[in-house]
Amino acid sequence: MARIIQQRVFSWKHVEASGELERLKMVIEAIPDEKLMRVLEAERKGRRDDYPIRPLWNSILAGIVYQHMTIESLRRELLRNGELRESCGFDPAVGAEAVPSKDAYSLVLKKLMKKQYLINELFDELIVELKKYLPDLGRHVGIDSKAIKSYAKGKRDSHESSDPEADWGNKTYKGRRRDGSLWEKVVSWFGYKVHLLVDTTYELPVGYKVTKASRHDLEELMPLVEEAKQKHFEEIETLAGDKAYDSGPHNERLYDTHGIKPVIDIRNNWRDGEETKALVPDRTDNVVYDYKGTVYCHCPSSDDRYEMAFSGFEKERRTLKYKCPSAAYGTHCSGYAQCSEGTKGKIVRIPLQTDRRIFVPIARSSHKWHRIYNGRTAVERVNSRIDLSFGFEHHVIRGKEKMTVRVGLALLVMLSMALARIQRDQEKDMRSLIRRAA
Repeated sequence: MARIIQQRVFSWKHVEASGELERLKMVIEAIPDEKLMRVLEAERKGRRDDYPIRPLWNSILAGIVYQHMTIESLRRELLRNGELRESCGFDPAVGAEAVPSKDAYSLVLKKLMKKQYLINELFDELIVELKKYLPDLGRHVGIDSKAIKSYAKGKRDSHESSDPEADWGNKTYKGRRRDGSLWEKVVSWFGYKVHLLVDTTYELPVGYKVTKASRHDLEELMPLVEEAKQKHFEEIETLAGDKAYDSGPHNERLYDTHGIKPVIDIRNNWRDGEETKALVPDRTDNVVYDYKGTVYCHCPSSDDRYEMAFSGFEKERRTLKYKCPSAAYGTHCSGYAQCSEGTKGKIVRIPLQTDRRIFVPIARSSHKWHRIYNGRTAVERVNSRIDLSFGFEHHVIRGKEKMTVRVGLALLVMLSMALARIQRDQEKDMRSLIRRAA
């Protein structure tokens, strides 16, 4: 019996490697980095060019795509993986000797820290390119901040630290348990904050800024929104945010100056035990509202309380319109005849100026408000990807400049991957960094 020798046409390992390298190829092809490359190459002109700029830059992108926490981890992978070196553009004839030294990487990263403006330009160019495929990008946005710890340790009673640019930040979380009792949790960290403006439809970042951890979220709301509006999005329709962004003056500025409808959660600043306020305090009236902007009317006969029916925002009058619940829903009210206005029942118009924190163009009690506010979770998912897919949960970064560059590069990879997947008709996977290309 003749011995059968079966030759493998291909190895499944090669298929896996090909799929993994395809993700890097997508990012490299999509990112508009020609200007940055020319600037870095011009600075090196006339000096030693042992490690060419372009493959070195591509390998930095590879470190982000494949979640290498340190340069040494990336170098080890490049030294053993010839296919990765070739995908980055290193000369295959040189082999592992083409891999840049640790000092070479450090020098390029220092140069990038001095050229944050070019990274910002790359970010803006990607937004412009994405808008060609996603015309409604930026119409509905959400805002939030993310805590990023420094690799250094900070002492509260001392300013001594190996990262003097970082400081302490606190974030308080509150809620109510099922039994009605309240809970509160305070999270503290030493490091920085990333303030993110995110498109809630596509879950893509459209603006960002890195600050010290102590910087209040509200202080970065208008700068982020106004910069995004000036550069890319003339018609931002809604802005969703949590209670950290609750502010009457900011709500007023968002809508009156920029035409942006704030969909921002609200804190209860009323006195303990105060449930409702009269709509018109200086006269006897049966219409009241609570701190969340829900409007009620009291039956003049039985004094039963009913939630009034929101019937839309009147832009020209700048008022929220509410109708009698009996007329709107057909519910029985024994005092209907006493307060109804003709056959349509009582109609109430509430000017926004009554309280700019509570009353906003999209009524807080409406289904539309809750639907748009729920879209804010898109920011949380982007925050999660920054931690898990881009390595900020465990990193070795110190210093504000280095942190800003590293965050910027991560967001560039995120946008480049989204653009590449859209261009390859893989829109459903455009938010995925990890999933291989089909």
